[in-house]
Amino acid sequence: MILEIDGISTDVREGESLQDIVKRLQLDSDSLKTRPLAAQLAGETFTLGYVPVKKAAEEETRSIRRAIRAAKGKISLIRYEDARGKSVYERTMLFVFLLGMRNLFPDARVHVDYAVAEGIYATVTKEPAFSKEDTKKLLKECRRIVEADYPLKRVRLDVDEAIEMFEKDGQTDKVRLLEWRMFPYFDVYKYGKFMDYFYGEMACSTGYVSVFDLHHTKDGVVILRPDEDDYDKPATFKEMPILANGFKKSADWGKLMDCSVAADLNDLVRNGEIRQLIRVNEALHEQELSRIADRIIKKKAKIVLMAGPSSSGKTTTANRLAVELRVHGKKPTLISMDDYYMDRDKVEREPDGSIDLEHVKCLDNKLFRKHLKDLLEGKEILKPTFDFVLQKRASEGTNLRLDDDSILLIEGIHGLNPMLLPKDVDTDRIFKLYVSALTTLNLDDHNRIQTTQIRLLRRMVRDYETRGASIEKTLSMWTSVRAGEERWIFPFQEQADCMFNSALVYEPVILRKHIYPLLMNVRPDSKWYEEVHALLKFLNYFLDANVEDEIPPTSIVREFIGGNTFYKK
Repeated sequence: MILEIDGISTDVREGESLQDIVKRLQLDSDSLKTRPLAAQLAGETFTLGYVPVKKAAEEETRSIRRAIRAAKGKISLIRYEDARGKSVYERTMLFVFLLGMRNLFPDARVHVDYAVAEGIYATVTKEPAFSKEDTKKLLKECRRIVEADYPLKRVRLDVDEAIEMFEKDGQTDKVRLLEWRMFPYFDVYKYGKFMDYFYGEMACSTGYVSVFDLHHTKDGVVILRPDEDDYDKPATFKEMPILANGFKKSADWGKLMDCSVAADLNDLVRNGEIRQLIRVNEALHEQELSRIADRIIKKKAKIVLMAGPSSSGKTTTANRLAVELRVHGKKPTLISMDDYYMDRDKVEREPDGSIDLEHVKCLDNKLFRKHLKDLLEGKEILKPTFDFVLQKRASEGTNLRLDDDSILLIEGIHGLNPMLLPKDVDTDRIFKLYVSALTTLNLDDHNRIQTTQIRLLRRMVRDYETRGASIEKTLSMWTSVRAGEERWIFPFQEQADCMFNSALVYEPVILRKHIYPLLMNVRPDSKWYEEVHALLKFLNYFLDANVEDEIPPTSIVREFIGGNTFYKK
């Protein structure tokens, strides 16, 4: 069979794996930047252990035949710089980490918590407590496992068989997750007697994850991924207290509500306690916003600058915070930084002629800085209004002045960017708030749910409900949106006075009903099929909850599914 691998045509031999072909074509590399980690066939990710042409004595499965046929003989190699490559690498790295833990500390319990910057936080529970010396031993063992280059075999099990095996191994979290699985089979990766399940494909051997490091923490360890500026060296641990505290508070809320993994949430839906969960979760949000309002008043701030990534619920958060400030006797006014957009014909274009709407240069920075300064000095300004239909500033504006009880809330993606502050501004009179949806709900102890996954589901639902946009349309913009976040939002998140975590632990069972039918309509020949397929696999672990009448009209989730009364006159 003739296949085309990264544009190179080659005659594939029987029994030859993709890994064999990559090495034969001299496409392998010692550098993580160029080394293939997996392969893409017709939109789906395959391990390099995949054999395109099996020996005559072996029977090729239907799914593999379909993949080759659908790909029309063309295979693209996936490297670390690709988002799929990073996912493959992370899953394999976690496998090595957990195998090392099992070898050294077989009685320890590990919970993979969340990712902050280039580090994945994990809690380790053992007696005696996990120490710095334990971390050093574990790092040495993990590096030994990588150096040994153990093959990782993908094995398909009957679900009942998998449940029995995980039950014997004491992994009750996986047993509970598998009880909700919709399909009769279950794929695991294993080496020797150790096996684990990760949400998607992995590298074909442990030798592929040579770049990582471990950093000891009070509760366990941070697994450091490759540095984003140089993939061939591990990232350096960075203290990020604002983000870490946000995640910790969310995890504490999950424990308070007895809802930390997918099976917990499904149990609450099944036994009818989901309504109580919604009430408690919404009350926790209300309590947190009240605390933030207290901090704003205590600081005697006159202006609140709010920023956060796409679909983090900034608009609803701003409105709810305004209500809390009113309770404290203040007079909040909400404005959007979007009104300071430059006329489109005045914005500097990219080399290809396009306009990067995420770029800070799209804003009239000079006017914004002047208005902030004037407002803090008690002067009146004429706030501009941007006409999105005409793509230019409207001729009329709004007169605005801050009196003694006034507080101005300004929401926009560049809200935390220091270049938008006047040089001589009194920073004590400005409060900076970072808003993000940092979910700490896991599928199980070892499989975390990425925060971007929930935000993407939110955006898909909102884009369809309010703009009639298809799933493919939202996905086509998502890469650009994420790039804008990485450049203009995340670098400044630690400069905030505090953050508000807009994640709601019950969201998956609400969003599922809205998004699942739309995802099912995406055909296998779509370029976005794998992303859609991954979301469907994720949502298959959750039940639908028909309890939208329980969700308050001012809830964050209402910003996406509809029914948010802040938008009603």
